[in-house]
Amino acid sequence: MIETDKLRKTHGTTTVLHDVSLRIPQGRLTAIIGPNGAGKSTALSLISRLMPMTSGQVRIEGQDITTTASDALARVMAILRQDNQSALRLTVRDLVAFGRFPHSKGRLTEEDRLQVDAALNYLHLQPLSERFLDELSGGQRQRAYIAMVLCQNTRYILFDEPLNNLDMAHAVGMMKLLRQAVQDAGKTVVVVLHDINFAASYADHIIAMKAGALYCEGPPEVVVRDEVLSDLYEIPVQVHEIGGRRFCDYF
Repeated sequence: MIETDKLRKTHGTTTVLHDVSLRIPQGRLTAIIGPNGAGKSTALSLISRLMPMTSGQVRIEGQDITTTASDALARVMAILRQDNQSALRLTVRDLVAFGRFPHSKGRLTEEDRLQVDAALNYLHLQPLSERFLDELSGGQRQRAYIAMVLCQNTRYILFDEPLNNLDMAHAVGMMKLLRQAVQDAGKTVVVVLHDINFAASYADHIIAMKAGALYCEGPPEVVVRDEVLSDLYEIPVQVHEIGGRRFCDYF
C-alpha cells in the first residue's frame, strides 16, 4: 500500500499541494483525476520522490521513502513522467533495457534480456525494437517508454498521463494492458488521467483532486456521479450507466 500523510508542497509563498492524505490500495488500478492545476502530477512526483516534499510523509509498504535507498526504492516502484525525452540516440531495445538498471547496474544478464523481450512483446514493439526513437511516431515513442517502465518489473507502477500522444485505439489498448498488469501480475498501478471515461471504465479506485487538495475518493460508483463531477470540473456533467459501466457526457 502507498500511504501519504499531510503531504504538502510549496513554491515560495504559493502552496500547490495542501496536506493531502491518501491510502492507495495494493493490487489495484487507481486513477487520479481532476482539472488542470489540481495537483495530480505534483502528488505523483512527491510519492515517487522525483520532487522533494515541503512537509508530510510518504510510505510504501510501511517504509518511509525519504529514508529508503534509491536503488532499493527503484526495485519497488517505477514512474513514467509526462516529459519523456532522451538526448541520446537510442534504439527502442536500448531504451527498454534502461528499465533493468536497478537490477543489472548496466550489465545485462540473461534474465534481464528475457525481461526486455517480454516488455517489448507486451507492448507489441518487437518489430520496432531496432528502430531509433527519433524515427518513431509520438505514440510509438510513448509505448516504448511505457515498456521501459514495465521492464523495471516493480510491484508499484506510476504513470503521469500515459495516454498522451496515443490515438483512441492505442489508448484503449494501453488501459487494457494496465488492467491486465493488475489482474494477471498483481501490480499496483497508479495513473493520472484526464479522460474520466477511461477512469470510470478501468479503475478500481479513483482519487479526485481540486485546487491542490483531495476532493473525494472511492470506487467509480462513488466518484463518477453527476453532482461530484459537475462540482469538480465546474461544468455540467451527466453520468450514464451502460452494461454496468459509467460514462460521462459534458455540456
